[in-house]
Amino acid sequence: MTVFALPAQPVFPDPAHADEDGLLAVGGDLSSHRLLMAYAQGIFPWYNENSPILWWSPDPRLILEPARIHVPKRLDRILRQGRFRFTLDTAFEQVITRCAATPRNGARGTWIVPEMLAAYCRLHELGFAHSIEVWSGANLAGGLYGVALGGAFFGESMFYLEPDASKAGLVTLMRALEGAGFVLFDCQQTTAHMLRFGGFEVPRGEFLSRLEGALKLQTPCGHWSLRAGAVLGRDLE
Repeated sequence: MTVFALPAQPVFPDPAHADEDGLLAVGGDLSSHRLLMAYAQGIFPWYNENSPILWWSPDPRLILEPARIHVPKRLDRILRQGRFRFTLDTAFEQVITRCAATPRNGARGTWIVPEMLAAYCRLHELGFAHSIEVWSGANLAGGLYGVALGGAFFGESMFYLEPDASKAGLVTLMRALEGAGFVLFDCQQTTAHMLRFGGFEVPRGEFLSRLEGALKLQTPCGHWSLRAGAVLGRDLE
């Protein structure tokens, strides 16, 4: 097994060199420049507070196509009933903080360590990281955040405080992304939850080919807003 130690410069080895679990490299930093370079090459960071920064490019890769999102009948009924209200980029820090506090399959701790939280908040300030907020009345009931480049959205994490809130947020975001011209939603890891929404695995080579095409597309920039179910860009504050 070969794991590359990253130099001070923001460069990465070819993802084809990742080990069988998808681990490609170790070290480096979480600067915005390095993070954006990583996502553009199909690489993402994932580690915990007791380890150095680890960089991954799994094979196969689970993806969703926004135009082919599968919506279970019960969830579609909840969406039509208007139980929740949705916004984009109005409470990014709250969403990522809630995601960090959400237990994952009984695991202790979180991979969204303080350095990761700060790094993605910086990406949000630059207009690359986005959140969808799901509201029940005046309360934040769920949400999801990720990174957008071209026509690709890289889903990072989600949370819910009320049943169905994160699911409703995911479907609403996918429909909005479709309307804005996005063609690729990267799930990063294969989970039964995302498979139920129409996720499917592709070999790393196919994922990178799809990503290359998606990066050529022009989609809304800056901070996002949700109007009539579609993503609109607005100037950075």
